[in-house]
Parts: sequence; C-alpha cells; structure tokens
Amino acid sequence: MKALLWPVFAWIASICLLTATVAASFAVTGPTSITVSLGIALAKAALICWFFMNLRAESGLLRLAAGAAAIWLLIFLALVAADYATRS
Repeated sequence: MKALLWPVFAWIASICLLTATVAASFAVTGPTSITVSLGIALAKAALICWFFMNLRAESGLLRLAAGAAAIWLLIFLALVAADYATRS
C-alpha cells in the first residue's frame, strides 16, 4: 500500500504545481514574475527527479552525480546570462 502512495503524492504535487504556474501567470506581474516562475519550475524539476527518475531509491553516489549535473547547469546558465547582459 505504501508503494502506491508515493506516485499518487507525486501526481497530486505535480497538479498543484501546475495550478500554481497558471495562477502565477495571471496574478504575478512585473520583475518578480520570472523569479516566481523559475521557482515553480525548479520545484517541478526536483519532483520529477526525486520521484519519477527514482533518485530517492538510488545510492548516494548517483544522487551526488545528479546534484553535480544540476550545479553545472546552473553555472552554464549564469554564464550565458552574464554574456547576454554585457552585450550591447
């Protein structure tokens, strides 16, 4: 029974995050909208990695590799944003 509970929880959380995305697109305007949208997207990505990619059942080394990949992605995105911001 407990094994069936986790996918249901993940599905309900995904639906709640989808609702938050739609609500934020209408309610939040201005410069904070991108921050809110990226925060919700980060929560969705974490949910997908943790439940649907089964990282919660994997060893610590695989979790470390997934975390390192996420950090590298953030570094590359920061470098792209810095490059874009400094071009005229």
